[in-house]
Amino acid sequence: MAEKINVPAIRFAGFVDPWEQRKLGELGRIETGNTPPTDNEAYYQVDGMPWATPTDIDGTPWLRTEKALSELGIAVARTVPAGSILCTCIASIGKNAITQTTCGFNQQINALAPKKDYYDSYFLFTESVIWSDQMKKSAAAATMQIVNKTEFSNLETSVPSLEEQRQIGSFFAELDNLITLHQRKFEKLVQLKKSMLDKMFPKPGERFPEIRFAGFTDPWEQRKLGELLLFQNGFNGSSESFGSGIPLISVMDVLDDEFITHETVRGKARLNYEEASRYCVEYGDVLFQRSSENQEDAGTSNVYLDQHVPSAFGGFVIRGKKVDEYNPIFIKYLLGSSLIREQITHRAQGAQHINVSQDTLADVVLLMPSMREQEAVGLVFLHLANLITLHQRKLELLRNTKKSLLDRMFV
Repeated sequence: MAEKINVPAIRFAGFVDPWEQRKLGELGRIETGNTPPTDNEAYYQVDGMPWATPTDIDGTPWLRTEKALSELGIAVARTVPAGSILCTCIASIGKNAITQTTCGFNQQINALAPKKDYYDSYFLFTESVIWSDQMKKSAAAATMQIVNKTEFSNLETSVPSLEEQRQIGSFFAELDNLITLHQRKFEKLVQLKKSMLDKMFPKPGERFPEIRFAGFTDPWEQRKLGELLLFQNGFNGSSESFGSGIPLISVMDVLDDEFITHETVRGKARLNYEEASRYCVEYGDVLFQRSSENQEDAGTSNVYLDQHVPSAFGGFVIRGKKVDEYNPIFIKYLLGSSLIREQITHRAQGAQHINVSQDTLADVVLLMPSMREQEAVGLVFLHLANLITLHQRKLELLRNTKKSLLDRMFV
């Protein structure tokens, strides 16, 4: 049988030689970190040398740390130069980052400082996802979840010529920069939405929001949620009822950031005519999570925005049937504001599971502006939500593209 040639499926033009197999210990200096005594403040300072722990390795390529070492700390720490690859080796195994400057790190991290004349740092960092898979398999087979310095040094990988490494490293550095750019845009939009929720809805004890469109001056009117919605618990059928039939809204649909429509509902159930009528969800109805595992998620809500096709809703969901006028887009974001969430989570009860009742929801106090102002506020948040979704999808596409290229550009 012919020996398998050690080459990737996709290569830059001009490179034809097979990649060579190496152990990580052959690529450079391997070091396991340590911790200068944390009870001695003299070892640490705000503007000193970066010192990393696994929590600093957060999925972004370039390392940024919360703590830094003083000159005293540097003297007792184990350090590696810029361009070194850090890999977590205990418990949360296989998280990786690349250092921008000389850096210290704790004993839960192994580091590779590459031989600069032979190996490209960003190529090796990109390839480190393959090492991570090996580390996780090795740790899973052991009694303790740990990959020590010797085991890390003996991990095998494949490397091409230095010039091919540099081209691959440069390509993935640009791709990672693009991913980071969209990640930051996404995070800024999420933070902007959170800030606007605080500023475009009145705070507790007030009747006016901090930010308001020109032309709106009247105080917001106090209402109870039970004046706008008629509540009912969802459909509970036998196990044979589920899997096919009409769309059945579940908690997973309620927890989605996007509005619920007929097309987005995940589940299906077979309901007879009477059940389908009783558990019908129509445009503008509000769905609430009835039971959750933590206080923060109790009573999370979403709105059904399909004007053409109704759906049904399941037993872990409470439906609020629209019985008075409100803008459905506005009501979704109003119910997500801190004023409303604090009321619901404060009244939710339970030990293992935190539950909200129909009575709890009916007693929630709202502040409502005119329909015109509701529409204006709702459109602002809808626009923000669409931008967030757009950047989220771009991020997912870029990450999937990177994953596919990693599979085809490495061996």
